[in-house]
Amino acid sequence: MNFMKTTMLLAALTALFMALGYSLGGSGGAIIALVVAAGMNLFTYWNADKIVLKMHNAVEVDASSHPEFYNMVKNLAQRAQLPMPKVYIVDQAQPNAFATGRDPEHSAVAATTGLLNMLSHDEIEGVMAHELGHVKNRDTLIMTMVATIAGAVSMLANFGMFFRSNRGIAGIMAVLIAPFAAMIVQMAISRTREFGADAAAAQISGKPLSLASALGKISGEAARIPNPVAERNPAAAQLYIVPAGVREMFSTHPATEDRIAALQDIARGGGSGGWSSRPDELGDMTRLRKPSALDPTRQG
Repeated sequence: MNFMKTTMLLAALTALFMALGYSLGGSGGAIIALVVAAGMNLFTYWNADKIVLKMHNAVEVDASSHPEFYNMVKNLAQRAQLPMPKVYIVDQAQPNAFATGRDPEHSAVAATTGLLNMLSHDEIEGVMAHELGHVKNRDTLIMTMVATIAGAVSMLANFGMFFRSNRGIAGIMAVLIAPFAAMIVQMAISRTREFGADAAAAQISGKPLSLASALGKISGEAARIPNPVAERNPAAAQLYIVPAGVREMFSTHPATEDRIAALQDIARGGGSGGWSSRPDELGDMTRLRKPSALDPTRQG
């Protein structure tokens, strides 16, 4: 079912791209748009993880360089019954994390130094379980591909506004509407998948309230601390567990308050089909926690 939804979504975005190409260049424009969309899909399929990791200057770590963080991800991957992903750290002050890769066998997860310094051990575990939830749900590929095509639609529309605005009212409407249609599709699928990754994280880590606490902390700091990568590449904002520098109405994520409420519902046994958390997780999510021991600069 997930594969079918993914296929339908990509088909819809490709058709939108072709329609915009047709409005700007007739049948020839539609054919060119189809070729470009197919090329982008193929290139992104094979290179999504490399694109994202290079964009962030991410550094791969292992059990020797960062044993606590690496082993945390390893244990979570085993609980999720996933292949061990590659593990990266991004030298960035803003607390955040993301996952990428075309499938679970070629996946990678990353956390920023800001996140590892700010959160407690349990909260970091919740965040990384969320990222593995994206891997398990096979979200990482589709989100990168959707962002690529949606960005191309906007680019083509901008091109049309400057060079082909004389094709009449139909062409003008296509140029104006297509970017918003692509954006709406992108936002809708991203928001749905964030709730799914949160629910998966609750099951993988067994600590939904730790993830809820982490989301509250990250959301506040992400709004205050700049994210250079997202500023240079706005489409990257959808990759993070909490997007930054994006107004709520244009955000690809649900409101943080709604995600926290859903996790609290899971902890009470009201979400994920009645699944409930461990007894020690049912306390006050705002209680003080021991600072994180996962110092990203620690060696050996």
